[in-house]
Amino acid sequence: MKFTKTAFPDIFLIKPDVFRDTRGFFMETYNQKKYAEGGIDQGFVQDNYSHSRYGILRGLHYQLKNAQGKLVFVITGEIFDVVVDIRIGSPRFGQLFGTHLSAENRRQIFVPEGYAHGFIVLSKSADVIYKCTKFHTPGDEYGIFWADPTIGIDWPIRNPVLSDKDSKNPQLKEIPEALLPVFHPA
Repeated sequence: MKFTKTAFPDIFLIKPDVFRDTRGFFMETYNQKKYAEGGIDQGFVQDNYSHSRYGILRGLHYQLKNAQGKLVFVITGEIFDVVVDIRIGSPRFGQLFGTHLSAENRRQIFVPEGYAHGFIVLSKSADVIYKCTKFHTPGDEYGIFWADPTIGIDWPIRNPVLSDKDSKNPQLKEIPEALLPVFHPA
C-alpha cells in the first residue's frame, strides 16, 4: 500500500495493493493499522455510496460543526475528484487539489475535515464509496458554487448536471467567515 502526500500536507492519495490472478483480483479498501502507519489515523463511523451517470457533478460540499474527513474511492467508472481548502487562516485558503479516481487505477483520496469536496462523473456511470469520520448531521450541510471563478476549477465537462441545491450554492467570497471552518496549525 502506497501513501502519497500531495501539495497539501494533510491530503493523501492512496494506492492499495491489488492482488490479481486468474479469478480476478483482491484488495483491502481499508485497514486501520496500515492507514495509521501511512499518516491517516482517523476513526471512520459511516460509509456512503453514490451512483451517478455521466456528467453529474456532486459538490462542492462541506460540514461545519460536525466536519467529516472522507476516504473516497471508486468501485465502477471514473470521476474527477476535487478538494478545496476553505479553512479561514490557512496558507492554502481557496486553493484546490484535483485528481482522477477510477475503478481502473484503484486510487483513493483522503479528504480531511475543513475542506470542501466534490466530483464529476467522466464515465457512463460511476459508483463512489466514501468512509466518513463523523456521522451525517442534517442541517450541517454547506456548499460552494461549483464554478466559483476565484477557485478556478478546470472541470473536464463544461455543462454538468447539478442538483437544484448545488446549482444555488454561493461563491466562497460570499460565505460569512462564521460559516467556514478555521485552520488549526499542527
